[in-house]
Amino acid sequence: MSFIEKYRASKFSDIKGQDLVISKIKNFFKHFPEEKAIILHGPAGSGKTSLAYALAHEVEGEIIELNASDLRNKQKLSEIVGTASQQKSLFHKTKVILIDEVDGISGFYDRGGLAELLSLIDMTCFPIIMTANKIWDKKFSSLRNKCLMIELKELKYWTILELLKDIAKKEKKEIKEDLLKNIAINAKGDVRAALNDLETSGTTVSEVNVRDKEESIFNALKQVFKDRPTSNTIGLYDKVAMPLDEIYLWLEENIPNEYKDEDLIKAIDLLSKADVFRGRIYRQQHWRFLVYQNFLLSYGISASKKGIKTGFTSYKRPTRILKIWMVNQRNAIKKEIAKKLARFCHISYKRAMSEFNLLKVIINDENIHNAIGLNEKEIEFLQA
Repeated sequence: MSFIEKYRASKFSDIKGQDLVISKIKNFFKHFPEEKAIILHGPAGSGKTSLAYALAHEVEGEIIELNASDLRNKQKLSEIVGTASQQKSLFHKTKVILIDEVDGISGFYDRGGLAELLSLIDMTCFPIIMTANKIWDKKFSSLRNKCLMIELKELKYWTILELLKDIAKKEKKEIKEDLLKNIAINAKGDVRAALNDLETSGTTVSEVNVRDKEESIFNALKQVFKDRPTSNTIGLYDKVAMPLDEIYLWLEENIPNEYKDEDLIKAIDLLSKADVFRGRIYRQQHWRFLVYQNFLLSYGISASKKGIKTGFTSYKRPTRILKIWMVNQRNAIKKEIAKKLARFCHISYKRAMSEFNLLKVIINDENIHNAIGLNEKEIEFLQA
């Protein structure tokens, strides 16, 4: 049995780094049927499917799992999900209906499947949980309005590292901590990827497998930079298991390697416009701008060149990714220490953050570390 299946979380206590999400799911089930369906959305490997199984375990329910790719039309969806949503379970107290990857159904929208799903949500006697990586397409707006949206964040590096250490210990795999750290960093928040690497890893850092997601971004960049843009170019990044923000960094790093002169000017201009939309999305929560950002980064940059390009280009990993990641990790640790310090000293979080450099010196003592409840990573941060 693979590590992914062997160590799949079966209850809420097994799931790490998603405490807020777990709380929202519990509240959803408690108040069912005020809300009849939820959509768990977020990056790959963040635990969406595991959360559905954990809920079924916690409420002693039978889980009915359906992959959305099998439900391509109205009739099929009605036959499978319709029956499951009405009949009681023979051996369990209740049911939990799981529809995986609801955003990845080919032809689902055009063949009436989405309309049927909306109807089934109205009629269901049991909670429906759907998972999605990218649910913000305009065509899913009616589904989003029908469901409670719960976003999962990318798991922190140290959360994955602790999980890897625990599993390595259970498997009696003697692996150096440097290798485990490298696996956790390369996973970029994807637990499945980390477990695959752990299962196949040797004893040196150089033996860590290259991420499949990087292979897919290489292929996407090749099509954008080399081929003539078509209507399919717009949906190119949907096949890449990578956030659009990270794809932006890959484009930024590699555009100068492909484009020159006027082509380069046009591409950089479109890249900057995409960045403007990205800023508005985050600052003002105008998610409708996501389609414009995606268009500029795909079709727009592809159309910046004259004709088709030939020859081989070695695409480079973005140098900014590691720098940004390291800064984010340090800021996250700092914020956690400030929260604990604020509670311990009965001061505001804002004051703890503003006076952090002074307080950092004062609390750098083993007894104070224990009193505040700092973990190993937080102590390392203070002593660095």
